[in-house]
Amino acid sequence: MTDPAATAIAIRHLHFEDLGTLEPLLQSRGYAVRYVDAPTEDLRAPHLADASLLVVLGGPIGALDEAAYPFLADELALVRQRLDRRQPLLGICLGAQLIARALGAPVAPMGVKEIGFAPLALTAEGRDSPLAALGDVPVLHWHGDQFGIPPGAQCLAGTATCPHQGFALGPQVLGLQCHLEADPRAIERWLVGHACELAQAGVDPRALRAEARALQARLPAAAGAVFTRWLDGLEPRP
Repeated sequence: MTDPAATAIAIRHLHFEDLGTLEPLLQSRGYAVRYVDAPTEDLRAPHLADASLLVVLGGPIGALDEAAYPFLADELALVRQRLDRRQPLLGICLGAQLIARALGAPVAPMGVKEIGFAPLALTAEGRDSPLAALGDVPVLHWHGDQFGIPPGAQCLAGTATCPHQGFALGPQVLGLQCHLEADPRAIERWLVGHACELAQAGVDPRALRAEARALQARLPAAAGAVFTRWLDGLEPRP
């Protein structure tokens, strides 16, 4: 049962890359959800480290780009603080890369963009993790960098293009390269917001739109099952 004072803070880098289908799930479980916009808000504020759950979302910059985007240094420090305290932490895309970096794993360009919907290939550990609830349902991939698996963490999944799509460090830390949270019913915001990247990568937005439309029911249900299982492992039961 969730603590009635439970808070979930989402560190956001772009307004439309939000918690997606994870937000109503958190609210239904009693979390008070709040967004913090990383480029403009104080990432050193004490309440961020004290949140019941911290979710670090995706964005179009790199996990090593603090010289160009100085706020990333404070964001990395916040991630390290959560890890040191063994507090619940979920990283998605850039967020997962920041967690991997904080744990000493490499983060580097793949040399190719992975953009589109495709299923994950689960490892043996992944088949024994919350990701098993995905089955063969395709999820959204939208990245050009990848993380290494941190020391002591379990590799949960991969794809042919990116062999490291998820890792877990105990029950409290989950890193996902894919955008499992993305709501296929809101794909138009992604298509417009990342129009330049799509054009540069030679990806047709019409194909992505059609793929998202075909997954409007299956993907949110599967993602909800994954996140439900992960949250169940964090929260004390009655």
